[in-house]
Amino acid sequence: MSGFQQRSAFGNMPIIVKNLLIINGLFFLATLAMEQQGMYLSRLLGAFYFDSPLFRPWQIVTHMFMHANFMHIFFNMFALWMFGTAIEQVWGAQRFLIYYLITGFGAFILHYTIVSIEAQNMISELGPEAVERIKTEGIALWQEGKNYTDPAMNRLNALYNIPVVGASGAVFGILLAFGMMFPNTKMIFIFFPVPIKAKYFVMMYGAFELYSGIANRPGDNVAHFAHLGGMLFGFILIKYWNNKHNASREY
Repeated sequence: MSGFQQRSAFGNMPIIVKNLLIINGLFFLATLAMEQQGMYLSRLLGAFYFDSPLFRPWQIVTHMFMHANFMHIFFNMFALWMFGTAIEQVWGAQRFLIYYLITGFGAFILHYTIVSIEAQNMISELGPEAVERIKTEGIALWQEGKNYTDPAMNRLNALYNIPVVGASGAVFGILLAFGMMFPNTKMIFIFFPVPIKAKYFVMMYGAFELYSGIANRPGDNVAHFAHLGGMLFGFILIKYWNNKHNASREY
C-alpha cells in the first residue's frame, strides 16, 4: 500500500517539477558513473568563464543540471520539489519552465559579470604574455593539482578552471517567487526551528547571500552572486508579468 501511495504522489507531481527532478538525477548518476571511468563531466558540462579555453556555449544550459556532490543535489532538488510544486500549480507548466530557465540564465549572467570584473583586473595587471601563458599551460597545471605561485596568475588560473555547477540559481529564483506569491506562509526549518513568514525568510536569505558574496571569504566555493542572480532575474520577470497582466486588464 505504501509503495502505491509513493508512486501515486510522484505521478501527481506537476510535470515540469517531476521532469526536472528526473533530469537532474540522471545527470548526477551519469557524473558518478563517468568518474569511475576517469572522465569528469563537470569539465564538459559545467559552466566556465567565457574567456576560459574550457568554455563551450552549451554550458550555459547544461551547468544547471550538474551538481558537485550528493548533498548539493539533495538540497537543490528538495527545495525544487517543496517550493516549485506550489508555484507550478498556480502558474502552469509553460510559465514555470520559462521562469526556471530564465532565473538559471540570470544566475549565470550575474555570477560571470562579477567574475569578469575580477578577471579583467587580473589581466590588466599581468599583461597579455602572462595571460596567454595561463591559457596554454594553466589547464594542465590545474589538473595536476598545482597552480602558479604569483598571486595574480594563481587567481586568474583558478577563474579559468573552476566551473559553476548546480540548479541553485534557478532554485533561489523559485524561493523568491514563493516568498512573493505566498508571503505570509509560515515556514520552519531544521536549522532554524522558529516559525517565520516566507517573505521574511527570503529577505533574510537574500541579505545573507549578498553579505557572503561581498565578503568573499577564502575557501568559500559557493557562487553567492549566482544565487542573487536567480533572485534578481526572478523578481524582474515576476514584476514584468504582473505589470503586463495589469495593463491587459486596464485595456
